[in-house]
Amino acid sequence: MYEFITGNIKEMTPASLIIENAGVGYFVSISLNTYSLLNGKTSAILYLHQVVREDAHLLFGFADKTERELFRQLITVSGIGANTARVMLSSLSPDEIRNAIATGNVGVLKGVKGIGLKSAQRIIVDLKDKLGKITQHEDIFAASDNTIREEALSALIMLGFPKNAVEKVINQLLAVGETGSVEDLIKRALKKL
Repeated sequence: MYEFITGNIKEMTPASLIIENAGVGYFVSISLNTYSLLNGKTSAILYLHQVVREDAHLLFGFADKTERELFRQLITVSGIGANTARVMLSSLSPDEIRNAIATGNVGVLKGVKGIGLKSAQRIIVDLKDKLGKITQHEDIFAASDNTIREEALSALIMLGFPKNAVEKVINQLLAVGETGSVEDLIKRALKKL
């Protein structure tokens, strides 16, 4: 399974792009959301999801990991394939899809080509609990720099503190808006551990 690819964008349309890496051009299917984030750029990093079928090996690329995670959640729903999930991410932003699922808004999901009433209801039922956890996690860190969080987390674990306790303390500090440098975050966390 491929995690990501970095390279020069050789060709790009709203549905796909060709990215060159080490002299090889890879055809990658993308959503309109990813297209808008990459439009005008000559190089990029794409987070990949590979689909292996009997007749094809397909790559789907995303500008960020959260869009890829939503794509992966969508394709777990019965009746929603990779292309349908890509159409959903092209018709609606990831936040609009999450909000529609969280609030049970069938009408928004039904507005996507290829999604009927039953499919929309199935998406909501299957993903409401799963995406609720993801959305809460993102809300906590939306205003903070995840790199600072990860560095502080790594440093405290290396100091011998249990991962669960460290994550809980750092999450609490970031939730109340206590950000700054990595050193400041570590010092505040040490006082609470």
